Amino acid sequence: MLKGQAVKRLGKKAKKSFRGYPVATIAFYGPDNKKATKVAVAIVLAAEQEPAELRRWLSDDRDVRTDAEIATEILTFIDGAGVKTVAMVDQIIGCPHEEGIDYEGETCPQCPYRAGRDRWTSETLH
Repeated sequence: MLKGQAVKRLGKKAKKSFRGYPVATIAFYGPDNKKATKVAVAIVLAAEQEPAELRRWLSDDRDVRTDAEIATEILTFIDGAGVKTVAMVDQIIGCPHEEGIDYEGETCPQCPYRAGRDRWTSETLH
């Protein structure tokens, strides 16, 4: 497979309906709503279970949503786990930094855009 096709193939897998377990969940994170700098992929083996595996890819200079190299690595990871269903968000859902690890408190000091915003809509909370 050509590397440029990996992003497209990943998107096609996510558009298919539920096909059974294992399921791969793919979530994108970034300091704002423009550029994703982190992608987390979890493998869930059965309903009502915690993820069996979790991997993260990070980039400071590229958007991970369109990076062919990262998409190829994700495809290799999910294919190796025998994934039947891919669930992927179509937007950036939060800060790439982890509370308690990268910062303390409710908001990340490195991502002021995210402070006071809904993670799903990016709208300002009242």
